Amino acid sequence: MKKKKNKLLLLLTAVILCAACSQQPEGHRTVLCIPVYGQSLALGEEAERKTNFDSLAAYADGRIVTENLDHRFGYFENNGLKKLVKKLADYQKRAYELSVYRMAERLADQTGPDTLICIFPGGQGATAIANLSKGTPPYAAFMDDIRTACDEAASRGWTFLVPAVCWMQGESDIADYPTTDYRQLLAQIRQDMDADIRAITRQQDSVRFVCYQANALTRAEHFRADSFECRETAVPMAFVELLHKDSLFWASGPTYPYACVGEKIHIDANGQQAIGLLAARSVLGIVRGQQRFRGLVPLTATVDGKDVVVSLSIPTPPLTLDTIQVSKADNYGFSVVTPRSRNIATAVTLSDSTVRIHCSEPLQGCKVRYAVNGDYMKSGNQHGPRGNLRDAAGNWCYQFDLPTDTKDLSKEK
Repeated sequence: MKKKKNKLLLLLTAVILCAACSQQPEGHRTVLCIPVYGQSLALGEEAERKTNFDSLAAYADGRIVTENLDHRFGYFENNGLKKLVKKLADYQKRAYELSVYRMAERLADQTGPDTLICIFPGGQGATAIANLSKGTPPYAAFMDDIRTACDEAASRGWTFLVPAVCWMQGESDIADYPTTDYRQLLAQIRQDMDADIRAITRQQDSVRFVCYQANALTRAEHFRADSFECRETAVPMAFVELLHKDSLFWASGPTYPYACVGEKIHIDANGQQAIGLLAARSVLGIVRGQQRFRGLVPLTATVDGKDVVVSLSIPTPPLTLDTIQVSKADNYGFSVVTPRSRNIATAVTLSDSTVRIHCSEPLQGCKVRYAVNGDYMKSGNQHGPRGNLRDAAGNWCYQFDLPTDTKDLSKEK
């Protein structure tokens, strides 16, 4: 009888211990939240999904999560009620491939078992930057998602940080000719997001912007590649200038090296994944405190007789001209336009960290351009605005439009 009581006591003790263990809080985790924000490319519009959500949920022991710190990927709506209905109905017909899926996988591979990678999209398709800025519904919804993720992490006793936001927007500001200053608004929205996100997370480090580059010039009705005054290049140049001048902007890459669905405006799933891997490299650099990654961007443009010499910041030398991934453009994408709107470029040669563009006549007051070309209404690596210049690591040169007497861009006032 005594033995029976002892066995019952041991069993009861084991049950109590098991119950107590099951009620203990999970081990401490750090949640790194890196969402993507912008217009339709940020939302993956038309990019047929390659990522399997079950595989993504299981990846790296389930360390990739949504704004709810769960694994219910693919439900996007600015309207909270509509998003809830989508989740309840398991509606995923508009769950496209997002750059942050592949980015998250790479980040999970490179971080420890106590780190969760939180990803989700925000923004609104076919929307200019002014209508995505602070005070707009998409911006408010994006902040709500960040707050939701932060609150959920706090309820579990976890650390929550937003090291960066991936920015994918600009096509509407190229094609629709708004009267706003894109560079000023982009710098402002980064400042606003930095302040608002840090107010939520209470983190010390500033929020970086990891930026692609919109290349939709030929979608603009009045675009002419050889026109001396080319309003459409202001948006692509804003990225180049901020990558030089603002230490909180980091590079991913331009969109022109990738195929677009129907050669229209949206990069396909492979392009989304490629941009995601580029973004992951910059995010890893941010969290590891490494030197800022600016991408392959121009530094100076100088005249040498009948030539224009462009020096570049090159992440991984040497430079190369690639006509396989991107179909060959005239003069590999380089042009030199006179004040009378004539392209006088005749040939291109590479040397160390420079590109030399040979011209048919002496230069005076000209502009040197890269990837400012393409067939009307076409986008992508076959017929859209494009160039063939990249480095040894597959970093493609950002599209640009510079005066031929441009000093060091990183030092200009």
